[in-house]
Parts: sequence; structure tokens; C-alpha cells
Amino acid sequence: MTLRDPPGERSPAALLEFGVVNLDKPPGPSAHQVAGWVRDMVDDHLAAAGTETELGRVAHGGTLDPKVTGCLPILLGDAARCARVFDDSIKEYIAVLELHGPPPADLDAVLSEFEGPIYQKPPRKSAVRRQLRTRKIHALDLLEQNGRQALLRVRCASGTYIRKLCHDIGLALGTGAHMGDLRRSATGHFDDSALVTMEDLADALAFWTEDDDMTPLRKVVDPAERALVTLPQVQIAPSAARQVAEGAPVYAPGVLGTDPAPESGVSPEQGSLVACYTPNGSAICLGTLVGDPEAESGTVVKLERVLV
Repeated sequence: MTLRDPPGERSPAALLEFGVVNLDKPPGPSAHQVAGWVRDMVDDHLAAAGTETELGRVAHGGTLDPKVTGCLPILLGDAARCARVFDDSIKEYIAVLELHGPPPADLDAVLSEFEGPIYQKPPRKSAVRRQLRTRKIHALDLLEQNGRQALLRVRCASGTYIRKLCHDIGLALGTGAHMGDLRRSATGHFDDSALVTMEDLADALAFWTEDDDMTPLRKVVDPAERALVTLPQVQIAPSAARQVAEGAPVYAPGVLGTDPAPESGVSPEQGSLVACYTPNGSAICLGTLVGDPEAESGTVVKLERVLV
């Protein structure tokens, strides 16, 4: 098989078949609907460009309700197999807290009590089982206050229900409260500093297929490796990568070395999820580190997801 080109040298079609878009989700559709629209849009332009490839599937970096806007990373084609990297990522939201009465003087103090582990039961309309569970609020900041409205910034564990958090804050304040507008400002290391709208993506695809100008496309679609920068890295030889593509684990003779995660600096440890790369920087698989990378024999990485 032929391995992928280095991330910065891929053709537009190859970029779309293993890419990620830091999408600004509009209000109205669900996250699932938006992902479907992106898939159909990209498939139409791949066909217009004369390629024989379809994305097959896409994935997104965490469900957002229809009315909620903001950061929704979309993983294209083979990159959809990387979606699990968002399972434990910290999410950040900007929320309007609508108080049902005048705000008490101890508003800041009450908000600070919600930082740390909290208990939540998913709402009745949720898609998960309604049982009490623990979620962590990493930070809860009051940005502005105007009458009975408070603008909050919430950094929290994945799976936290902001609507339920606002309700519980209202109970603690003694005024009652509900969530007004909500916008996600970050999903892991993807944030709202460089979001791409649906219109941006549509225009970039049109420039590629109609004008043979790939510059806008490279500005809105990143190589899928960007989604993996929070994971420790294992470098493997191209010959080992070809074996991995056929379903083999990563054996010690094929390991060239290891590197900490580029984003966090976390080093590979036994039992940790790692991303394996060839020397040209192309991601090959996700797996669990089960052996010593410096050993001369044995399995070093047990496969979780093959990315080629």
C-alpha cells in the first residue's frame, strides 16, 4: 500500500479524506445534521473534481443541541476514526444565566462553590441513561452582570449539562434560574480563535473545484494530525506502518522512538493512548502502549484505530 504524504504536502483530495474542520456550528440544526451537510458538500466537490473517493463517514467533537452555536470540530473521512480523542477533552462554554429574581450579593461566592466535582443527573430529553454521575467544573467565571442576567464562562469535563448547571445554580442562589443563550468556545485545544463557518467551507471548496485555487481550502481544512496533538507519539518505520495498515500491532523492531504530546508535553506511559506516526509526520494509528519502546522484541503498541 502507499502511505500518505506529509501533512503539509497533501493534495486537496487527500486533505479532505483525512482532515479536520474547526467548524462554527450555526443555530438550528443538530450537530449530527451539520456533520451530514459537511459530508455531502465535500462529497459533491470530490465528485466534481473527478476523484473516485467518497468520505464515507464524518464525526464531530461532541454533541451540541440545535440552538447551541460554536466550536464543533468535524473529522472528515478516515479522520472520523480519531473521534475518541475528544471523549475526555475539556469543553468551554459562554452561557447566559437568566435569574428569576434579583441577584443576591453573594453571587460570586455561590458560583465558586460549583467549581470542582459536581453531581448531575442528565435531563429527561437526553440520549443517555438518567442516573446520577459526577462531572468536574474546572472553572466558573462571572464575566458580566446586567440586572437578572449573568454572563458565565464555564470550563468543564465532557458530558456536563450546562442547562442543568444553570438550574442548580439558581436553586443555590435561592432565586431560581435557567439557561439563556449558550455558545461553545472551545473543545479541547480547538477554540473560537479560528473558527470556520459553513459558508467559508463552501467557498473554499468552490475555489478548488471551479478555479483550481487550493489556497482557501488549506486555510479552512487542517490535516487530521491536528486533532492528535494531545497524545504522546510513537515514531514507526514505513515498513512497520504498512504492517499496521493490514491490522498488525506495532512490534519493537519497527519502533524508531517516542516523543511527548506536542500540546501537553505528556510522555508515553504504559497503558496510555498514543498516536503512531511515520518519519514524515503522517499519522498511522491510535493504540495503547503495552511494551517498552526500547525493547528488541515483543509488542509495543496494541492497535485501537488504524488511520490508513
